[in-house]
Amino acid sequence: MTALTVIFALLLYAAGAVMVIGVGLKISQYARTPAPLKIPVMPAPLTRGGVILRMFREVVFFQSLFKSNIWIWLFGWLFHAALVLAFFRHLRYATEPIWGWVVLIQPFGTYAGFAMLIGLLGLLARRIFVDRVRYITNPSDILFLVLLLAIAGSGLGMRYVAPTDIVALKAFVLGLIYFDWQPLPGDWALLLHLGLVACLMIVFPFSKLLHAPGVFFSPSRTQVDDAWEKRHDPSSISRAGGTSNG
Repeated sequence: MTALTVIFALLLYAAGAVMVIGVGLKISQYARTPAPLKIPVMPAPLTRGGVILRMFREVVFFQSLFKSNIWIWLFGWLFHAALVLAFFRHLRYATEPIWGWVVLIQPFGTYAGFAMLIGLLGLLARRIFVDRVRYITNPSDILFLVLLLAIAGSGLGMRYVAPTDIVALKAFVLGLIYFDWQPLPGDWALLLHLGLVACLMIVFPFSKLLHAPGVFFSPSRTQVDDAWEKRHDPSSISRAGGTSNG
């Protein structure tokens, strides 16, 4: 067992624990935070089924962002869609045997890597060159985009610049899952990629990246527009109005 293997195994365990516990605590906080006021963004659905449909369109298609700014929507949706595809493609390293649908999406993984880069570069350019966006941009906003760019770039580097032994890499990942550590290849692109991913996992619970679970707890998106029905009795108001007119 090499020192490199031990260091990265412990780093990834620690990063995973920080991410899972941190995100879990944040979700618990979101769930316990009261929302006594009806503040859905209009036009809002009138039924719970409508809310579910609205959230589906928002999470999958970024509907409100599309209505707001087509260019931000394009780069943002491109990045997130490519990220999801890349995540599922990476399941081949954590499953044995590899699931059939994971095998089917493997050829699209390279395209996802380039799509992530294009989307992130577009979002970074927006932060730098659009005056009104640059005015409200914090250094952390830039750093997170640079971190994600470095992760995508190092991932592509493992394929085109410094290929790694993916069989040994899979053995290492499965060893982490089953607590049977296996040697980690020492390729610089792989080590950089894993180190950056660990950094992302550690900072995730303390960053704006929490919008991922947070969107499901946003009152402006998840509330039904039923304030009138819940707080008033239309029939009694009608009767009162009729009496006064009489």
